[in-house]
Amino acid sequence: MSTKLRLIILSFLQFFIWGSWLITIGAYWFQTKQWSGAQFGAIFSTMGIASIFMPSIMGIIADKYVNAEKLYGILHILGGAVLCTVPLVTDPGTFFWVILLNMVFYMPTLSLSIAVSYSVLKREGLDVVKDYPPIRVWGTVGFIAAMWTVSGLGFEKSANQFYVAAAAAFALGLYSFTLPACPPPSKGTPSRSLVDALGLKSFALLRDTKMLTFFLFALLLGAALQLTNAYGDTFLHDFDKVPAYQDTFAVKYPAVIMSISQISETLFILAIPFFLRRFGIKQVMLFSMIAWVLRFGLLAYGTPDHPGIWLIILSCIVYGMAFDFFNISGSLFVETQTASSIRASAQGLFMMMTNGFGAVLGSSVSGIVIEKYFTNPVDQTKDWHSIWLTFAAYALVIAVLFVILFKHKHSSQEVEATHAEPLLAVE
Repeated sequence: MSTKLRLIILSFLQFFIWGSWLITIGAYWFQTKQWSGAQFGAIFSTMGIASIFMPSIMGIIADKYVNAEKLYGILHILGGAVLCTVPLVTDPGTFFWVILLNMVFYMPTLSLSIAVSYSVLKREGLDVVKDYPPIRVWGTVGFIAAMWTVSGLGFEKSANQFYVAAAAAFALGLYSFTLPACPPPSKGTPSRSLVDALGLKSFALLRDTKMLTFFLFALLLGAALQLTNAYGDTFLHDFDKVPAYQDTFAVKYPAVIMSISQISETLFILAIPFFLRRFGIKQVMLFSMIAWVLRFGLLAYGTPDHPGIWLIILSCIVYGMAFDFFNISGSLFVETQTASSIRASAQGLFMMMTNGFGAVLGSSVSGIVIEKYFTNPVDQTKDWHSIWLTFAAYALVIAVLFVILFKHKHSSQEVEATHAEPLLAVE
């Protein structure tokens, strides 16, 4: 089996696990369990809480102590075991802690999958910028396949979606032990300071103004991602309360409609190498922020019937650029800016900002704001039009600030740095 095919399988299963429940958990929470919206915001904050510390800790362990592929496999097996217990939970308080434990095991695997893939590709003498996006695109295919599987089996509102995710987690966990060895690059290296001893050198990146600014915007964009993950599916499910929309395809199979977002991702992932070489990281990330404005703005005016459904579909298409042009390009940017000895922990730091602090900000604040300002206290209906317009305004403010504050000039050598020495080494 070729190296690329082995990494494709890894990427596919990595996101199949997440796609099995991430988009449809809202339907399970609101439609089946009928728990409150304020508590649901706390559920989506679990991935943020876990990402604040776990990716960095696991990145440090992979950099200094344990083979990355083995650590990756162990975490998936533990995560699968926790997913099997989710259907047994009968109250929202316990549900929070169980999902948090699952996220403690799952979130660091996102950055570890990148670290493993980059390590294997470089060892084979392949071009990370050119060869990784076509591999990563299969993660999106896996996410789509999971959504369609759950929707097709009628599990969108069922606890069975968590069993589907658990099965994929066990499969990936065992498969990980067959991957090429990725030994810790800093193992045996003498520690010159307490920072070295604790594996915290990647945090020294924050001393650089450009990197600090990059990570702060990663946090803000991470919040935007959680908004669409948390509320996209339940937004369509809410149209079921309107008789005129009950029999529309989008209301019956909202996960299928939302999966157009992931289909769009496959196209934009493949376009990343061209855009990075042509426009540079700053312009590519700005394109992402503008796409977030469009994503939320189009949802504000979308409806499940014709012609409103086309606005929702267009919003899903725009999502591909919104997500990929920051998250995938951002991981490549981190790769080019850091020394090889700290790359796993640097990717963990990036994950901490996007899916950690960003997710906590997005899920917790949005849950409170929606409950207080956009939810009818009598019948608990939500003003989705105003909700999406508020999110669009948030993304627009981020885009304007990014243009002003992020100082980075594109050079033709920037992308080629994935083969050479990093542009910013941390000593």
